Amino acid sequence: MSKSFNETSTTEDVLDGRDLTGLHVLVTGVSSGLGVETVRAAASHGATILGTARDLPKAKRALTEALGAQAFADKVELLDLNLSSLKSIRAAADAVNAAGKKFDVVIANAGVMACPKSFTEDGFELQFGSNHLGHFVFVNRIANLIKDGGRVVSLSSGGHHFSDVDLKDPNFETTPYEEFLSYGRSKTANILFAVEFDRRHKARGVRAAAVHPGAIHTELSRHLDMSKMQAILEAMKTTGARLIEFKSVPQGAATSIWTAFVAPADAIGGRYCQDCHVAQVSDDVKDAGVRSYALDPENAKALWALSEKMVGETF
Repeated sequence: MSKSFNETSTTEDVLDGRDLTGLHVLVTGVSSGLGVETVRAAASHGATILGTARDLPKAKRALTEALGAQAFADKVELLDLNLSSLKSIRAAADAVNAAGKKFDVVIANAGVMACPKSFTEDGFELQFGSNHLGHFVFVNRIANLIKDGGRVVSLSSGGHHFSDVDLKDPNFETTPYEEFLSYGRSKTANILFAVEFDRRHKARGVRAAAVHPGAIHTELSRHLDMSKMQAILEAMKTTGARLIEFKSVPQGAATSIWTAFVAPADAIGGRYCQDCHVAQVSDDVKDAGVRSYALDPENAKALWALSEKMVGETF
């Protein structure tokens, strides 16, 4: 009988008794927080990891501390990747393709959150550009290296409740910029990417899903304006929305690990997972599930077409 997990489950709970020896996993954003814990959990259960980061010395320090020097040397390889630079993304993808090693799982973990209005070096609004477009190009460029039967896990967030994507104004050229509005758009895009990637690749058994790790105190929140965060919390109280409850980092990474290695592939393909379960679809502000616009297949196709146009590549 399969074990049941919930919002308090940790990565070790999820992987208890599981041997990941022989699996090769790619994880983006491995210099802190959820990325480090995701690598630690998978590597400590036998998987080998290719981890990406903008700051490789920082990633090496963090992972050596998490795994120990020998385990880091034996299990982890690092790759430079800046998701706010198409030049960096394409160079990293070229390096991965040149190496030619196949992946069982790709976890698109890296991201930025609620930062002041700024742009990638290619002129994309930073949150949409890094969180969505960066992974869109990188994962698509290495898609042929994902083994048949493999999985792609796209880190989204309950922040997708803030907004659907805006296909007419992705760079906030006409819309007044709000940090959480932008974050919400990018997190919805992360779900829609998983929906369309799953549709395109499931014929060969590759399944993609988006996950909400929960609210965790990590470096991701370094740009947060706490006065705005407090206003959001107060607004949630007045609408009856479920209040935010913070998780530990091992609890936060558990859903990524569950989706990548434990959950049945057909159960999670093209879906959104939270608390180590497939989330229910609901547009009720009081519910913490996934909004219907984030799983809409036509919305996903339209975002894919827009993304290809923006980055100048067809996948």
